[in-house]
Amino acid sequence: MRGWWREITGLVLPVACGGCGSPRTPLCEDCGRALYGTWPCRVRPVPEPVGLPAVYAAAPYEDAVRSVLLAHKERGALGLAGPLGRALAGAVGDAAPAGTGVGPLFLVPVPSSRRAVGARGHDATRRIALAAAGELRRTGRVCRVLPVLRQRRAVADQAGLDARQRRANLSGALEVASGGARLLEGGRVVLVDDLMTTGSSLVEAARALRAIRRPGISGFAQVSAAVVAAPPLSFEINRN
Repeated sequence: MRGWWREITGLVLPVACGGCGSPRTPLCEDCGRALYGTWPCRVRPVPEPVGLPAVYAAAPYEDAVRSVLLAHKERGALGLAGPLGRALAGAVGDAAPAGTGVGPLFLVPVPSSRRAVGARGHDATRRIALAAAGELRRTGRVCRVLPVLRQRRAVADQAGLDARQRRANLSGALEVASGGARLLEGGRVVLVDDLMTTGSSLVEAARALRAIRRPGISGFAQVSAAVVAAPPLSFEINRN
């Protein structure tokens, strides 16, 4: 209900840029260029955790990009899902380039806890993933969002935890939902999230996918990942 209210109010209340606050636009040209005008590129946290798939980010998590992500995720500026999805689609394009692999492209969102989704009134990562899939389909790619990962146990709030604590907090926390493995058969899988910090969430999500065991499938060893943003000062950035 809260999500619908935010969408309705977004149509009738004055709009300001989610990045800089400029009036009469949800995202101004300058902030749009910051979001999807420079990258994507490969990103690596320092230190890089064992089990992290190849990760591509659309933009550095700073200044306008940080403001846009927070406005969408925490303040319910749902109109920013489209621009954020466009940015994520660019990162997905580097994580799984067109013409490589066979079968459709499956975007698997890293899940947030039910408590976090309930507090925000919407599932930010899934919303951005759906927007990204729409962008990719418009370029001719066969693409679906498959939210097949779920939390199998409660985890603590990640805020304030260091890299080691985050890994311990998330270790073994995710699993593929019943029937999820069947849905993923025959496609190229890309994990997607709005932000990568230490990489712990993506490590755990990749572990859950690699653990799949079905006739003809022995996990998804070639999982890659794409995110909207990554903190530049904490990462080794390898431009392609």
